[in-house]
Formats: sequence, C-alpha cells, structure tokens
Amino acid sequence: MCAKPLTPEEKYNLISRNLQEVLGEDKIKSVLKERDLKVYWGTATTGKPHVAYFVPMSKIADFLRAGAEVTILFADLHAYLDNMKAPWDLLALRVEYYEHSIKAMLKSIGVPLEKLKFVKGTEYELSKEYTLDVYRLTSVVTEHDAKKAGAEVVKQVEHPLLSGLLYPGLQALDEEYLKVDAQFGGVDQRKIFTFAEKYLPQLGYAKRAHLMNPMVPGLTGSKMSSSEEDSKIDLLDSPANVKKKLKKAFCEPGNIENNGVLSFVKHVVFPLLNESEGFVIKRSAEFGGDISFENFDALEQAFAKEEVHPGDLKAAVEIQINRLLAPIIKEFETPELKKLAQKAYPAPSKQKAGNQSGTDELTPSKLDIRVGKIVEVSRHPDADALYVEKIDLGEEQPRTIVSGLVNFVPIEEMQNRMVVVLCNLKAAKMRGVESQGMVLCASVDEPKQVEPLCPPEGAVAGERVFVENYEGGSPDVVLNPKKKVWEKLQVDLKTNGDRVAQWQGNNLLTKSGGTIRSKTMTGAPIK
Repeated sequence: MCAKPLTPEEKYNLISRNLQEVLGEDKIKSVLKERDLKVYWGTATTGKPHVAYFVPMSKIADFLRAGAEVTILFADLHAYLDNMKAPWDLLALRVEYYEHSIKAMLKSIGVPLEKLKFVKGTEYELSKEYTLDVYRLTSVVTEHDAKKAGAEVVKQVEHPLLSGLLYPGLQALDEEYLKVDAQFGGVDQRKIFTFAEKYLPQLGYAKRAHLMNPMVPGLTGSKMSSSEEDSKIDLLDSPANVKKKLKKAFCEPGNIENNGVLSFVKHVVFPLLNESEGFVIKRSAEFGGDISFENFDALEQAFAKEEVHPGDLKAAVEIQINRLLAPIIKEFETPELKKLAQKAYPAPSKQKAGNQSGTDELTPSKLDIRVGKIVEVSRHPDADALYVEKIDLGEEQPRTIVSGLVNFVPIEEMQNRMVVVLCNLKAAKMRGVESQGMVLCASVDEPKQVEPLCPPEGAVAGERVFVENYEGGSPDVVLNPKKKVWEKLQVDLKTNGDRVAQWQGNNLLTKSGGTIRSKTMTGAPIK
C-alpha cells in the first residue's frame, strides 16, 4: 500500500521543524506548490566529524522525507581558506574520510543514499567561470562586509588573511553553482546567509532561502567542537568512551539551559524515533520504574521539575548513541578505512628534546611562554588605554611590557598579579615605550571583554608554559615576524568550556602540571 503523498504544507512543516530560523519562508512555500525543494548543506572538511553531526543529518532526513533534492557539499577549498585549518596535502584524504563517515551516519539512521548527491567543492570552484565570479564579487564586496559575514565561522585574528575574507563569498556563490533553492546550516552562519542574500542579486543571481539549525551545546555546556576532546563524542568512540564522556557531561539537575545531553535528545533522538516509539528512561522500581516520553516537551518539563535524574537521562542517551554508532564503527573496522583515518588525522607526535627550533615545522613549542609576576605598574604617559608593567620573568631584570588593559582591569588588581607572558615576540614600541613581550588574555570583541590568563596556584615567576603533547624542543629566540609564526599559531589558541587555555584541544600546562585558565571566559580566543 502506497503512502499518501504529502501536501505542500506538510512538506514545509517537515522541512522547518526544530529549526531556529527560516529566511525566505514565502519563497520555499511558493516552490513547494510547484515542485520539490532543492537544498544543500555544506561541511568544511577540517576536524573529525563527531556525534553532533547527527543534528544536521536528522534534518537532512526530514528534507528527504519531504521529497527534497539534497546536495551535500564537502567544502575542501573552504577548509583550506579558513586560516589553513586543513593542510592542502591532507584535504583529499579528509574529504574521503568525511564521505565515508557521513554516508555511514545516514545509513545508521535509515536514510536512502540514492536520494542524495555528494559534491566536492574543488570539482567546480576551480573552474574558469567560478573564478571569474569570485573576481566579480570582490569588485562589489567591502572588507567590512566580508569580515562581518565570517565573524562566527572563520577564525578571527587582528590582521586577517585575505583567504578568510574570501570564504563567505565562496559560500554564497556555491548556492548558484549548485543550482539550489535553499541552503541549510547552523544559526552561526546567519551572517554568511544574509551576505549571500545581499550580494548574489548584485551579480544577477537569484536570492536563495536559508534554513538554520540552532547551535547545539557540547557535553561541557559550550559549543560542541572537533578540537575540544571532552565536548564531543567521536563517531568511532567505543561504548566505554561514550560512557566516560557522558559521565563528565554537564547535566545539572533541573537545568535545561546549555544542556548538551537534553539538546541531543531534542535534535537527534526524537526526530529519528518511529511514530510508535517513545523515548524510554530505565529506572529501578524504587525510583518509580521505567518511564517513556512521546515528545521532547514532556521530557524537558519532567527534567525541569527534577522528576528525571541526570544519571538516568544520561544512561538512556548512552543507549541511543551506542545504537547510532554501532554500524559506523563496524564499517570502519576494515583495514582500508582504519588506514584512511590514520592518514587523514595523524596523531600529534611528541617532539623529541633534541629537536631544535631551526626546523620549519610550525608547532607551539616555538613559543616562549612563561609565568610572570607584575612587580610594578603605571599608566602609559601618552596612551589612556595602556598600562606599562615591569614583569618578573625569572630573568636578571624585570621586563617592560605594555598592555591594553586599562579599561578591563583596575590598576590596583594589576600590582603583584601573576600573569602568562609570551616572551619571544620581536620588541615593539607602543606610543614611544618599548614592549618586550605580551600578556596573554582571553578576549572577545562583541561585547568587548579582555581577561588576563591565570597561572595555576603555586606557579612561580619564570616557570615555562608549554602545550600538552608538544613538550619537547626549544622555543625560537625571537619569532620571525615575516613568517607570521605567532599569527598562525594564535588562531588555534582558545579557552574551552571549562575555561582551560588550549591549543588545538591540547591544554597549556606549567612544568608542575597545572593548567592555565581564564577566570570566567569560555570559548574565547587567546591573544
């Protein structure tokens, strides 16, 4: 017996459910009255896909149920342009890894692959026509708009590379070259979507609709990140690892805000349940016995009232995650795919002590970062926003360092403060005063907030700070400004959901093993 065809309204409801925002709702409804929607979702092939990728996959399943034609774009060129987060020589391998991973995920949730089209960005983005359109776009796009468009997606630095400014334009052009009606992505891409709506018509191309998923928090309560190990569950994690990571996950009793466990249930588990299925939480008889929820709202209300214990919720989610991952893990057990995973994502090698800084390998061991103690501080005589500090770094004499912290830290809190200092920047004059290093801070632009990093308790002035897994090697005497060593390494420095300072997910540590932290800021760039 054939299923009854969906009406345009039913199709739209499927397409739009659980989304945070839809731009161009009328356009989508108009298309659905005439034919099925054409939509694309792109993913930059950088870090390993993780369990949060089931969030867009479950929406792709909705699109397909609504009869949409779906294109999945492996954005390899975008991955390279985003401050070279994916080295060129690894791009082809990572695209292959992504394709196997995403196909395995879709099979895991019962999505028929014959209804999908997979496209690699470099298949058309290097063509003459596309390249000419990039040049046409650069003739109408301002630097301000390009930087603003990529603010939530492209790594932000004080002096951005041109590649990062090109990124939003390429993503906009993809809509035209993939011949779609709508683009689907996270709400963090909203500025790129509105950029596309503004500039594509200026090239004579149609304005597309945009479908936006909410940002799902990771297990630590902040954004789920490929580079933050504890915030995500890898697609190939064993049941033991799933249990361990869920045990550490943020899931405060009664708290439904930034709760990654609840969000996963809302955006992945419920959309994938069959109509006859409920979400079952198993409990012992003394705690009320098993309980089943037919919809997420009922579960959320029960959790908010503390009628569902976090431990029981995590146990139920653990069962669902392992059910999703089991066929993916099985598929990747073949020698070919194991080898592919190792090649596409080689483990960071610990540097040997004998490795000198004369090598061209760009690793954080090149940075001379030390714990410092501010022994004297005053206002800069010619700049209202600057402090001039004398900082003890374990050398014969304290160093003079100029910091723009006047508007963020009262002067009385600067005196005798322990800080973290980058010591091998080339000395530079700041309004007439030579600065011999930089106090490292967690910093965000909107709203502007700057907070000096805090060494661990007991750290002493001059103590070396290094990045976990990069303990060996000697730092450069002076970082070469022409090679932009600091700028290239800095883009991967940030605080994680627990306020720990990290480089590519590896903790910044002192010799005694203590972690470097921000006092209050999570997910903030360090500069």
